[in-house]
Amino acid sequence: MWRAGRVLTVAERSTVRFCSSNPLKPSNSSSSFPRPQAEKQRRKREREKAILSSQHNAQDQAKWTEKEAVAYTAHTPPGIKKDTSLPFPSSYSPDYVESSWYQWWEKEGYFSPEQHKLTHAVDRTFSLCIPPPNVTGTLHLGHALTVAVEDALVRWRRMQGCRVLWVPGCDHAGIATQSVVERRLLREQGKQRQDFTREEFLQEVWRWKNEKGEEIYHQLRRLGASLDWQRACFTMDPAFSRAVTEAFVRLCDSGLVYRSEALINWSCALQSAISDIEVLQELSGQTMLSVPGYEHKVEFGTMVTFAYPVEDYNGEVAVSTTRPETMLGDVAVAVHPDDPRYQAVHGKQCRHPFTNRLMPIITDPMVDMQLGTGAVKVTPAHDHTDFLLSQRHSLPRITVIGEDGTMNSHCGQWLEGVKRFDARQRVVDALTERKLFRGKKDHSMALPICSRSGDIIEPLLKKQWFVRCGKMAKKAIQAVEDGHLEIIPHFYTKTWNNWLSNISDWCISRQLWWGHQIPAYQVELPDSPEWVWGRSEEEARQRAAVKYGVKPEAISLTQDPDVLDTWFSSGLFPFAMLGWPQQTADLQHFYPNSILETGSDLIFFWVARMVMLGVELTDQLPFKQVLFHSLVRDKHGRKMSKSLGNVIDPLDVIHGISLERLQEKVKEGNLDPREQAVAMEAQKKDFPKGIPQCGTDALRFALCSHKMQEDISLSISQVLSCRHFCNKMWQTLRFTLGALGDGTASLHPLSSMDRWICSRLYSTVVQCEQNFEAYELHTVTSALYSFWVHSLCDVYLEYMKPLLAQKDGGSQVQDQTDHSGNRARQVACSVLYHCVSTSLTLLSPFMPFITEELWQRLQPFRPQTAPAAASLSLQPYPTSSQLVRPPTPTLRINISRGLSLHTRCIFSRLLLHAKMHPRYKFGADISMHSSDNAIMSLNGQTDRRQNNYSAPWPRSKN
Repeated sequence: MWRAGRVLTVAERSTVRFCSSNPLKPSNSSSSFPRPQAEKQRRKREREKAILSSQHNAQDQAKWTEKEAVAYTAHTPPGIKKDTSLPFPSSYSPDYVESSWYQWWEKEGYFSPEQHKLTHAVDRTFSLCIPPPNVTGTLHLGHALTVAVEDALVRWRRMQGCRVLWVPGCDHAGIATQSVVERRLLREQGKQRQDFTREEFLQEVWRWKNEKGEEIYHQLRRLGASLDWQRACFTMDPAFSRAVTEAFVRLCDSGLVYRSEALINWSCALQSAISDIEVLQELSGQTMLSVPGYEHKVEFGTMVTFAYPVEDYNGEVAVSTTRPETMLGDVAVAVHPDDPRYQAVHGKQCRHPFTNRLMPIITDPMVDMQLGTGAVKVTPAHDHTDFLLSQRHSLPRITVIGEDGTMNSHCGQWLEGVKRFDARQRVVDALTERKLFRGKKDHSMALPICSRSGDIIEPLLKKQWFVRCGKMAKKAIQAVEDGHLEIIPHFYTKTWNNWLSNISDWCISRQLWWGHQIPAYQVELPDSPEWVWGRSEEEARQRAAVKYGVKPEAISLTQDPDVLDTWFSSGLFPFAMLGWPQQTADLQHFYPNSILETGSDLIFFWVARMVMLGVELTDQLPFKQVLFHSLVRDKHGRKMSKSLGNVIDPLDVIHGISLERLQEKVKEGNLDPREQAVAMEAQKKDFPKGIPQCGTDALRFALCSHKMQEDISLSISQVLSCRHFCNKMWQTLRFTLGALGDGTASLHPLSSMDRWICSRLYSTVVQCEQNFEAYELHTVTSALYSFWVHSLCDVYLEYMKPLLAQKDGGSQVQDQTDHSGNRARQVACSVLYHCVSTSLTLLSPFMPFITEELWQRLQPFRPQTAPAAASLSLQPYPTSSQLVRPPTPTLRINISRGLSLHTRCIFSRLLLHAKMHPRYKFGADISMHSSDNAIMSLNGQTDRRQNNYSAPWPRSKN
């Protein structure tokens, strides 16, 4: 599908339109190209220049040294619970922490809605599907963002007691998979696809899929995704294939699928129609590009002008084009009816210099007379706009380029069989010889390129299957306007409405062997072939017999060899994965899905089609909410793309990787030499020592810490800082376990500091509640980080450390209201246990591995009255209603004597930090009262029972 656009004028012939069988809508715009595309290209050149130049400043390079890896060596068979009674390692190591937990979660069935029996279960379901990645590839950081966000929501809802279903899956990726297997067969056996029968080739594809197709599932498990693997869904599974067939037949029966001749986007390299995922490469002028099938680079970005002599008139009409080879298919010349330059030639004819064909000079108000010569060559069989003109003026359509990209017999013997871009120069030479050539100049243009093959897209006139999208699109728009479907963030609603309001019919045919073969059959009739469809060949035969009034055995059928567009099958995913069209228990319990979370770049290709097909086939919206996240970009602002060589495998961030191996991966790709040079230079500057081992928890936390509505320029430094946070958590628990000793007292805070930290925890829980519901995950992570680092560690632990470190009950820091130092220490230990345990539970959706490890080690100290689940992943998520809201305390501290220099420095930094960075909330009003003393008042009115501690104010600059 693609939006209808304005008519291309003579200077715009360089832009090849996407496939559309609906009339194009005129526009008064005089701009040759959309400004965003030109701006995008300009920025791309600037970024490449910055990367390649010595002026590039790599200030954001990750500063790191190799950490000693600690391995978990205890014998733990897969699926057996990890032994947390072993000695606590002295420092955090991802290898140690992330070992064994996932296999245990999976074996215990914690990810299945039937098996996680929750004491706090509620009568509510939460269901969604993972956007199915292509089976051919591997995940990149964009996928990792999707997994991190969705798993955080899934784990949060599961801990709330909901029946949660998160279905994994893979897309068969018709073009990509077939291309991979074809290259493999050519490399290993020296054979083309055509050397096999269709059945033999499909066996090779399945063999490859069974060997390589599990790699993505391995990555998903490594990312900690709590998916229900028993329901894993592949779009070529038998049950899913039956759903695809059912959908096609129903849409045909309702008249929404039809077969028609129209211009489609064709890849000569793939020998197939292709979808709307083309790359529009902006060219500022003459550019030499590599094209599949050509030994030498081909020239693009130039405009050729030539003349057509006018019959019975002493004059000519000059036209311009970026594709002179298509002039063999010209059938008319169009001018604006009000253009004064051409009033005298209205109704006259031009003679084609090579075919001797007479071509009418037509008038049409859609021609822009302000651009170029004001006259337009009309080639209906090779240009989408010209196809529209041919419909308006009843013009013939002459195809001159074949499916293989060579010129056909309509061009004459001198060009027949010549490759289209080789024919380009021959045509220019022939025009020059006939003295009809009028010049060539550089011309900015957007060149459509097949993202799968790198081939230049060629519009061709072919009979294909289409889906009528107009009525379905109106329902999708209405669903949002009525509030039945919520799009988050809401500003995407305008984009949704604009695109669906101008939607074109959708070409769903693909000339491939790998995919869902179209369940349509050609009936051999004496007059002309007709088409029928059915869930099986026998059903199609019965339909044909009824339709034509003959006996079934007299019908001869031939199934269409084409397959359906991959987006057609993926558009059925939310309900086909649950067993549709059968009324399965899963379909009844979990459909419609609760939410769809995906990248904003899929709003048209996937999301809109799911909504349209879901409403049409199930009479229900496939989901109630759509949550979009933005793109993940590299440090230079470039979208992560295989074509740029800047894709980062999340496993390389989790495990670490050397610069040498990173550059080997770039060389293994099929990049243009310039793109390869840019990619490798960027890697040298960004990762001079490679990528350090950061671990899964750090990567997930870093990804969720970004605002989802803004493009994410993720740097490894950010992920590394989250690893440091993991180590902070690790060391905090080591201290906590040492302080707890033999047990904890009941939670009854007595000191002002105890009441203050509990108030900070309560406030953090409230922030998590509110922002999880609003899908503001970056605010949740910020609140959790701030509480753990600034409130718990920098204030509470630093202040209470002398008390908590005492083993004999003595104390250097006592509240006047305490009856004994021993009692104060017991209460502080209880408060510490409460804060750490609750914080780990709050962090669990984002950092499942380290929180499980630490929480399990904390369980021996759990109060006997506090029930606990076997795993933190099933523990109730803390809510403000479950906590006793502590009174808001005031804590006034005059620092002069009694505290260690380290503690005084901590307070000094806190005060200065809070003054300089007021966005960090400590729940404190902080003021400096003299050069020697500081007062920190924490929340609320003055408490007459507060304590004052005196110590010289450290005059250190730190």
